[in-house]
Amino acid sequence: MRPLEGLLVVSMEQAVAAPTCSVKLADAGARVIKIERAEGDFARGYDTAAAGQSSYFVWLNRGKESLVLDIKDPADKALLGKILAKADVFIQNLAPGAMARAGFGSADLRARHPRLITVDISGYGEEGDYAAMKAYDLLVQAESGLASITGHPAGPGRVGVSVVDIACGMNAHAAVLEALISRSITGQGAGIAVSLFDGMADWMNVPLLYFEGTGKAPARVGLAHPSICPYGAFATSDGALVLISIQNEREWAAFCGGFLDQPGLPAEPGWRSNNERVANRPAVDAHVAKTFATLTGDAAAARLNAAGIAYGFVNGVAELASHPALRRLVVDTPGGPVPVAAPAARLAGAQRQYGPVPALGAQSAAIRAEFAPG
Repeated sequence: MRPLEGLLVVSMEQAVAAPTCSVKLADAGARVIKIERAEGDFARGYDTAAAGQSSYFVWLNRGKESLVLDIKDPADKALLGKILAKADVFIQNLAPGAMARAGFGSADLRARHPRLITVDISGYGEEGDYAAMKAYDLLVQAESGLASITGHPAGPGRVGVSVVDIACGMNAHAAVLEALISRSITGQGAGIAVSLFDGMADWMNVPLLYFEGTGKAPARVGLAHPSICPYGAFATSDGALVLISIQNEREWAAFCGGFLDQPGLPAEPGWRSNNERVANRPAVDAHVAKTFATLTGDAAAARLNAAGIAYGFVNGVAELASHPALRRLVVDTPGGPVPVAAPAARLAGAQRQYGPVPALGAQSAAIRAEFAPG
């Protein structure tokens, strides 16, 4: 038995943030009814890469039931009310105020159903000048300052996955689990509000604290680290790119002796401490690069392993697809089985079963019959 079996989650969701939260609940056994418009969650149309379906949608919607519903229609509005009367969790990421205008504001719902946990996901929160701003992942990467510290020194960059949406969904998921634990003790539900911006602002705490303490923002340094040296990527003689990470002076000494074959280097001015090396970064990186350039990728890896140095190859997505550490999960979809990267948490004991990705409205008739008046 999965830990959330018996719980009913209703999610009026689209795109990435709310589906990230609800798919985690579905994985743990909750019954998740995904409410979609007649045209469906717009993420269904992002691409056709996954067996003719959207890669985003296949990734985030396994194990859910799809109910097509129009809350402007009185009958559908009444149906939603009946479903929510039996729900444990209600998640929504429509525009701020939209659900309240439709008669399903979170505070009113909790007043009617005290055990209900409501989750309102927004871009910038429900109040203030930014509340009405449309907020998509890349926009919030820019607004939060994340883009300004990401990429090459030549200009800001985008993190290559929907990190803002994912962070928001994971924050919502953690808050729901806390609320469920609290409800098991008090019997009372909870109101949860999570915004894309708040999640990324939290993740930006180190750059923010650094800026407010020094008056300078961390520089964009590509695959280097703004405050540690050497910490970056170096090319080998056969074209591999190897990223190394030196975290302390003990590792620096091991790197100099075991990789560079210069055990006396840590005693020389400009090389003695991390602060000196950061100030001397161009010379340090150039010196390290010379040794890498004489070695193949395999030879560099062997020497780094022998010295106990942390490193990784800078892979492309093609290398990820065949990576020995990649675990796969095969998900059933309307277009056929699709292998995806498995959820990160590994659970001891029996293998967890994961549900299929639903076609648009696949469960509409059954859900309408189940919650019909009478």
